[in-house]
Amino acid sequence: MLNNMITMLKDSFGRKFPYIRLSITDVCNFKCGYCLPNGYQKDKNDNIKFLSSEEIEKLAKGLSELGVSKIRLTGGEPTVRKDFFDIVNILKKKSGIKKTVITTNGYRLDQIAEKLVDSEIDGINISIDSLNRETFKNITGHDRLPEILKGIKKLQKLNFKNIKINAVLLNGINSTEKDFNEWSNFIKSNEITFRYIELMQTGDSIEYFKKYHISSKIFTDYLNENNWIFQTHGKDSGPSRNYINPDYKGKFGLIAPYSKDFCKSCNRLRITARGDLRLCLFGSSGINIRHLIQRDDQLDELKDLILNQLQFKKESHYLELGETGLTKNLSQTGG
Repeated sequence: MLNNMITMLKDSFGRKFPYIRLSITDVCNFKCGYCLPNGYQKDKNDNIKFLSSEEIEKLAKGLSELGVSKIRLTGGEPTVRKDFFDIVNILKKKSGIKKTVITTNGYRLDQIAEKLVDSEIDGINISIDSLNRETFKNITGHDRLPEILKGIKKLQKLNFKNIKINAVLLNGINSTEKDFNEWSNFIKSNEITFRYIELMQTGDSIEYFKKYHISSKIFTDYLNENNWIFQTHGKDSGPSRNYINPDYKGKFGLIAPYSKDFCKSCNRLRITARGDLRLCLFGSSGINIRHLIQRDDQLDELKDLILNQLQFKKESHYLELGETGLTKNLSQTGG
């Protein structure tokens, strides 16, 4: 049984985990080809509800006592939950967590930008796979790019600083020098970090992966040829490799899960919307912790369970061997 002292989460390889990716829903209203090409399909036999705001509050308190300082709300699309801002408020004011950030597809960013800033959220990651309107529509199934960009401008007018844009690198779709130059022009005058994420194979996307995967080296080569300078890893940046250029307000970043030693800098654990602890996005097992976030007097049991599970975290995700674990699609564990 643990006492009330802060105990840092640490695995058998010496990696520390101050960062949790918490999915609060599997539901997403986009139809991205690499994730949910047919849109969200509810399993008729699945009657398990997503974590409630009360359960999330107890979970976050336990995590903060384990040294977790940052929680990222993911999905699915987290903002589809009607109590989304209630959850943000809980994490910001009742949990002991220092940083609360979100990843969103931005589908109604222009409508909720002011409310996001008022919530004192610490960072917003927005998925935009292309600055070309038609390409964006083809990837996501929705013609929402203008509204999303309008939402970003609103955030900037409200002096919100910590904005990142993520795009999945797709061969022949958004992987040309023209695409890279468009993003380069975009961040030249915008204080925004743009990051490419190398396409990852999941259980449901084997054929898509074969067709559209391309090595992230193509983007690394572009950065090196255009005088971008590799930036030392930040305290909680994890595996992301960031690049700066003194002539640009923004930054470039790259998440390359198939690169050598990618997992050495892993600093995060994941919890699904149904309360499963996942030690890795592509892990082959998970354990449900929901039964230990029903009462305040269960926190020591919760912390013991999480600490004990860390001994089973593997050194690597073994994606390069084609292992995808329990992840059928990225909406299940927040990507």
